[in-house]
Amino acid sequence: MKVTAVILTYNRKDLLSQCLDAVSRQSRPCDEIIVVDNASTDGTEQMLRQLSLPNVTIHRLSENIGASGGFNAGFRLAYQSGTDQVWMMDDDVIPAEDALEQLLKADRLLAEKAIEPAFLLSTAYTEHGLVTNAPSIDQRPNRIAYENWPLTLEHGIAPVRRATFVSILVPRRTLATYGLPIASMFIWGEDTEYTLRITEHAPGFVVGSSKVVHLRQENGAIDIMAERNPNRVKYHRHYVRNEVFVARKYYRPRRVVISVLHQCKIALKLLSRGDFNKASVVFRGLLESGPFYPSTEAVDAPIANLGVTVDSYTPGSSIAGWEPPDQLTLVDLCDYHFSRQTMGSVNLT
Repeated sequence: MKVTAVILTYNRKDLLSQCLDAVSRQSRPCDEIIVVDNASTDGTEQMLRQLSLPNVTIHRLSENIGASGGFNAGFRLAYQSGTDQVWMMDDDVIPAEDALEQLLKADRLLAEKAIEPAFLLSTAYTEHGLVTNAPSIDQRPNRIAYENWPLTLEHGIAPVRRATFVSILVPRRTLATYGLPIASMFIWGEDTEYTLRITEHAPGFVVGSSKVVHLRQENGAIDIMAERNPNRVKYHRHYVRNEVFVARKYYRPRRVVISVLHQCKIALKLLSRGDFNKASVVFRGLLESGPFYPSTEAVDAPIANLGVTVDSYTPGSSIAGWEPPDQLTLVDLCDYHFSRQTMGSVNLT
């Protein structure tokens, strides 16, 4: 079985170094590591070119197409390279040494039970051990009308539907059947839409023994009212638009009404506080949600469909006119406190 790890990055080269270090040290080595650089401008390319890691290929996009476009490109590139499993994550995910091994162990266990999971998911924690990025339990019933989710609990595995791309292992058959994440969602919600789509007929499974640390997650869930980074505020319109779109596509009309009313309530609260800029972002997202009906894309479609060009290279190749330093020092994998120094940066991965 060929397993390809895909890491999406944008302007966080120090976090990327930690992620790459952890992925390259897996007890079950990855057969290939793909880095999708979403047009970083912080020296990420220079750092990647001086790495000395085996089986790594970097694909630098000509422009930043958001997390949705980056994940779309990553899944597509891995699938078209002939891989059997795609292990997807952001650059701020630090997997434990046996994270991949435990995912594959769970896959074998499920195969013995004749269960084909839509995906497998690691359990994610913050730097301080708090659970983060928790998926939603699959509550579909068995043939005697009881919820079936406790079936595999004895193995530390539970069926789930909605999940994130924080250390998710997606088999080739899932990609071939359901296609790619929707690139035009740009940021926030593409993982929710995709995991709901691919679990239409069979659930994914969260694996308790596969653990990762998700850095920079201490601030909690996405919330425009609590957003303190002025550079991120404008992107919340995508969150509002995508939330309404997902509700419309996967839930009953009542859910759509609740979602719209919830966002209107947030906008009114912002207006009452005099925060007209944030309120306008919410209203813009609601207006954009009306005509937003994006289509899905097959996994074997050409990457040119994303409207970008791709510069592919391997570590060790040089940039014309640039001389690498004599030595690269990787950030210590355990030095998670670095993340606190980069909280002001905008992440579009």
